[in-house]
Amino acid sequence: MNTATRRFEESIAGRAYLIEVASVDANRWRACIVKAPGVPTALMPFYGPTADEAAELLRQWLVRAHARAAQSVRAV
Repeated sequence: MNTATRRFEESIAGRAYLIEVASVDANRWRACIVKAPGVPTALMPFYGPTADEAAELLRQWLVRAHARAAQSVRAV
């Protein structure tokens, strides 16, 4: 079985991320962060109807997570 995949390189809060998006159905894509190509992390996957939308959902979550972490550091 040949699964379509796409990779997106993102820089969020000064960190480099590689997001890998794989087709899981005709109109369903799964995005996850990879440490090395093809090896996903334990983070839950994000799903979308296109590769771009799935990657965008994960990117937005990472931005929110970094913002929240920065707020908790400032609050201490």
